Amino acid sequence: MSEYSIRLFEDDAAIIAIGEGLLARNLPRAHWTHEAHLAACTWLVRNRPDIAIERELPAIISAYNEAVGGVNDDTQGYHETITQVYIAGVKAHLAEVGMALPLHAAVNALLLSSRGRRDLPLRFYSKERLFSVHARRGFIEPDLASLDLI
Repeated sequence: MSEYSIRLFEDDAAIIAIGEGLLARNLPRAHWTHEAHLAACTWLVRNRPDIAIERELPAIISAYNEAVGGVNDDTQGYHETITQVYIAGVKAHLAEVGMALPLHAAVNALLLSSRGRRDLPLRFYSKERLFSVHARRGFIEPDLASLDLI
């Protein structure tokens, strides 16, 4: 896997803007980075209890993708299994660090942890299984390790 520079957040406002932009479907596409995915998910879990994250985030991301000109099909766009793995990672991270940290500190700690890595799902899934159409379209169980270890 290629190494990427991790882009950390300077303040809570930047994360809130990403989350609100995702929900409003007006976040610039170039801003929808790996870090933004995790920041938005963390914000939603912490600050939007009205959203049932595991059930509603798939439609939120899919609608956002389409609104910014993307496509959700068998090869691109929304990926259910990857999304559910990161939701589990965000929830496990927040259970460890608690809710007292400022939002940006919690997100930055996540991004610097193993749960924030771009290759997190590959700890649990073989490439063939993870990148299958079946895994993109619906959640599938891992074949390498239990998600309980997240």
